[in-house]
Amino acid sequence: MQEKKPKCCESQTYLYPSKEPSSNVFSSRRCLIIILFLNFVTISIITGYVLYNERLLESTIDKPFVDWQRDDSTHYIATYYASSLNSNGVFKAPPPSKTDSTSKQCTLADENKFDCNPDEPVSQQVCESRGCCWVPVTIKKRNVQSLNVPQCFYPSDYKGYEIADVQQEKNSALIKLVRKVASGFPQDISNVSVEITGLDDERLRIRFVDAEKDRFEVPMPFFNVSEAEQFNSTLYKITINQDGKLLVSRTSTGTVIFNADLSTLIYSDKFIQLSVRVPSQYLYGLGEHKASFKKDLTGWNRYTMFARDIGPTEGVNLYGSYPFYIMPEDDDSMNAHGVFLLNSNAMDVITQSTPAITYLTIGGILDFFLFLGPTASQVARQNINLIGRPVLQPYWSFGFHLCRYGYDSLNKTRETLERNLAVGIPIEAQWNDIDYMDRFNDFTYDKVNYAGLGDFVKELHSKNMHYVIILDPGVSAAEPAGTYPPYDDGVKADIFVKNSTDQIFVGKVWNLVSTVYPDFTNPATTDYWKNQLVNLRKEIDFDGIWIDMNEPSNFYNGQIDGCPNDPYEKPPYVPGGTDLKTKTLCMNAKQYAGIHYNVHSLYGLYENVVTYNAALDIFKARPFILSRSTYPSQGHYASHWSGDIESSWDHMKYSISNMLEFNVYGIPMIGSDICGFAGNTEVELCMRWSSLGAFYPFSRNHNDKNKLEQDPAILGETVVAAAKYALEARYKMLPYLYTLFAKANMNGDTVVRSLFFEFPLDKNTYSIETAFLWGSSLYIIPVLEPQKTQVDAYFPNELWYNFEDKKLAFNSTGESKTIQIDNDKIGLFMRGGSIVPVYQSSANTTTELRKQKYYLNGYLDKSGHAVGEIYHDDGKSIDSIESGIYIHADCKANKDHLVCNYLNMATFDDFNIGGVTISGLSEKPKRINLNGKSLSTDSFTHDDSILTIELPEDFNSSQSFSIDFSY
Repeated sequence: MQEKKPKCCESQTYLYPSKEPSSNVFSSRRCLIIILFLNFVTISIITGYVLYNERLLESTIDKPFVDWQRDDSTHYIATYYASSLNSNGVFKAPPPSKTDSTSKQCTLADENKFDCNPDEPVSQQVCESRGCCWVPVTIKKRNVQSLNVPQCFYPSDYKGYEIADVQQEKNSALIKLVRKVASGFPQDISNVSVEITGLDDERLRIRFVDAEKDRFEVPMPFFNVSEAEQFNSTLYKITINQDGKLLVSRTSTGTVIFNADLSTLIYSDKFIQLSVRVPSQYLYGLGEHKASFKKDLTGWNRYTMFARDIGPTEGVNLYGSYPFYIMPEDDDSMNAHGVFLLNSNAMDVITQSTPAITYLTIGGILDFFLFLGPTASQVARQNINLIGRPVLQPYWSFGFHLCRYGYDSLNKTRETLERNLAVGIPIEAQWNDIDYMDRFNDFTYDKVNYAGLGDFVKELHSKNMHYVIILDPGVSAAEPAGTYPPYDDGVKADIFVKNSTDQIFVGKVWNLVSTVYPDFTNPATTDYWKNQLVNLRKEIDFDGIWIDMNEPSNFYNGQIDGCPNDPYEKPPYVPGGTDLKTKTLCMNAKQYAGIHYNVHSLYGLYENVVTYNAALDIFKARPFILSRSTYPSQGHYASHWSGDIESSWDHMKYSISNMLEFNVYGIPMIGSDICGFAGNTEVELCMRWSSLGAFYPFSRNHNDKNKLEQDPAILGETVVAAAKYALEARYKMLPYLYTLFAKANMNGDTVVRSLFFEFPLDKNTYSIETAFLWGSSLYIIPVLEPQKTQVDAYFPNELWYNFEDKKLAFNSTGESKTIQIDNDKIGLFMRGGSIVPVYQSSANTTTELRKQKYYLNGYLDKSGHAVGEIYHDDGKSIDSIESGIYIHADCKANKDHLVCNYLNMATFDDFNIGGVTISGLSEKPKRINLNGKSLSTDSFTHDDSILTIELPEDFNSSQSFSIDFSY
């Protein structure tokens, strides 16, 4: 195109806009050509006026937006595409000046390098075009989880965004950011608002949003984001520096717990990156991964979060997404804080040794919640109260469960159950995997191989046992019209996920031909799903629902012919490096709540909410729901297991880390398939795993089809002996476990705990993931290696008592001890300072178990004191706590007395306290009074510093009581 220079412009700079020809007005605006006529080659600072979308807009241009191309000796041509304009038609930021990688600004220690080129390709040309430093790296990755030091990193003086304005009040602030130079990612957002809101004294919210238009946000009905009306003494201080730093510090110590670099923020349409310096190397969380609970900040490590159907494998994202962590602060205090990012898009979280964390997500907004604790236990509680406290599970679900994929008939199911009952294994619930279905179709059962299934379930119920079925979200789409209501009803109700052309999205899972997916974000799906469950329960009176494959899983990568060529399928950055559609739906599939790109990781949560609400109406009692895919607030509706775990010593060890992690995510009903799911187990492995698995809150033996059977009875006496010993101990401790779950429901407490939660000043506990606590009292030490009968275990500074005989085992000052753990045993110790409710013996079912009296076992600490609680209800009512129909007592003991005060009281026929033991009482009392009345001397004994008291048969357990000791 040749343009004649006007005479008037011969001696001055002139801006002349033009357009390429096009077939319509809209298309003609896509490419805008601007011609600058120059006096020689001097470029002056000019102001250009561009008419775009019928608005006159102004942009100050002081450097080229793209490379200028010389057309002839008199002018240069620059081409701008509409993508270079923001939603208001204003030019976006120009690219930065090229950086000299040998400059002072690029001379940074490795730990201070933050990645400027996380996307592909990674090259010096791309890097320096972004105004970043390029230093080649020869360090090799250490493992599949780790990354190299960034070759392309931000110079120390980089200014991607600048602070344009700050409005700050006592407990809130608003920061306005303006993009100064292009990030290198398409569709930079020019104006970002950072909204900081104090929710209460311990909680703070920080939102990074597009200042000009709304973006997808995770729906909030699941969360309790309440704001306090009055602040007393906030634990945090907010500081905003003009150099682009947003600091949140702890007021008591000055420790900066959140140091966000706003200058290097990237906020584009499909890629957001923020780096945050943190105060400590101790970081726990960031799930779900096959990794330790304590994450590695010694180098660069990537943790990808995007729900995915893959068995526990190192270095990849698994079934759920949990961008939450807890961090003890490395300042010789017990202080800890936590950070939760509410974002459901695919993301990577990069940790590095600075220490620092970088968030990289491909959609939504950044919505951070900071929890100030000040202890790790309080941080977990604050997070859980935000996302939803765990549902109180039905009592029967705490029994032992038996299952297998590969029961090819009802006869095989019955045979397996009966052989285990015959050797004395207490089985609470029998399960069936998809084998029971007719051609693997949901809401059906095989009337040939599973003929009589309904009667079998009635038989289980007559023996006080329970039955659980599996359901996948996918529904068969290939049955003859009018023969399969789950499909026909779904089409009629229009509740299936759609593809990009508004046709029903068709994939493939276990169904023989094709699969469609209910859209659980659609309100109409609730009635649809409930109706299918009602119809199935008319034939099979199941007690619990196991939901599998709900990431959602798909045996295709998208549809049978893949996915359309769409920006949502190929974002500029792909977390984890694996195509997003891998083994799931296309990202542009349509759901009621938005495109699948945004809501993929929410699929399992929404399914659980719908299933829970339907089950409430159907069961008229507490539902038990087990789900593979999870998202924050899942524990308010359902439980979880660790999926297709391998039958290996390594995976058995990992199951402890997984259990610790999901407790801080608010899902305390957690466990792994005992003896492993994938592969063949071995007798010794299954023996040790049966001992450990009895102390998973959710305890189930389950394994894969076409593998060796691994129920205790089939593997012989050693496995049977180990399972029986551990399950007997579990059942005796169920009153304590159930009390812990009640406290989780009432307060947001964790159930299974890392030692560092209870001993935050003892850094020896910070890396222990081979042993764990139930609550604060029961210390569980398994054997996790073959051919071992001794374990070196760390005992923090306290008195520790043997579980079996209640005698003092160790008076520890914080030291490792070698303990003997025979083949049929597991290490069980009671912590001094505890009072726990127990049963004196086990039983075949929890129904029989609950007919026993409670006993209170007290264990005095080094100061001679002990505390504990007891909770009791009917084990099944939906709203026991809300309606106040429960018993809750707080107990205290010392060498002179034991006192239990009832915080809430109701009447139950099966609640009676039969006796008390106090360990650590060196002297035998001469006289004991119960509520002021003397007990006969033959009602109590004292042996080896253990006082045992039998309470009278007519003792009234329904009121507060005091037992006093005289010497």
